[in-house]
Amino acid sequence: MPDIASDAVIDTALLPVRDPAKLLAEVHAGWGGRDDLWIFGYASLIWRPEFEAAEQRPAQVHGWHRALEMRSRINRGTPECPGLVFALVAGGSCRGMVYRIERERVDDELPRLWAREMPTGVYDARWLPCRTPLGAVTALGFTLSRSSPNYTGALSDEHLLGVLRSACGRYGTTLDYLMETARSLRQCGIRDHGIERLVALVEHHALVTG
Repeated sequence: MPDIASDAVIDTALLPVRDPAKLLAEVHAGWGGRDDLWIFGYASLIWRPEFEAAEQRPAQVHGWHRALEMRSRINRGTPECPGLVFALVAGGSCRGMVYRIERERVDDELPRLWAREMPTGVYDARWLPCRTPLGAVTALGFTLSRSSPNYTGALSDEHLLGVLRSACGRYGTTLDYLMETARSLRQCGIRDHGIERLVALVEHHALVTG
């Protein structure tokens, strides 16, 4: 069984009814089966992809940005003390990684990825044009609508610090999630000024040591 340690597993009572199987079928039809499938990763898919990729490249998407603006009530928090995870929100641009799944493996790997990211249909899966050092590719990305009940919008530093001090779910704390994402982006040579500011805030308030 795959490890479906999804940052997207949340309180389904807060979501409109969306059939994940139907959404997967739509994405599969959009892919068409003619070529290899590319996936865009911007946070935990970089440091915990959990699928077999034949190739990976740095990539940049325009029109979307990485933001710590999605509630997590199971994996990085609880219903009583929600945590936060990164989401791909409209506006700006985002540097991340793209992963190529060989055409012959898509029918095995895509359902596993879907079980991780889309068990409740929380994201809007989109085909995103991505610039890479070896040319443009179109990759499947998981975006979050501002109309989603799980979208928080911009939060004050005071609110963020409260979450980072206290939120913990079945896969660990929001603080650990933030720091692991920051570490993996640095290792990939990706600078994200918003994340660097959050790390500086964490360090200034001594939430991490060493």
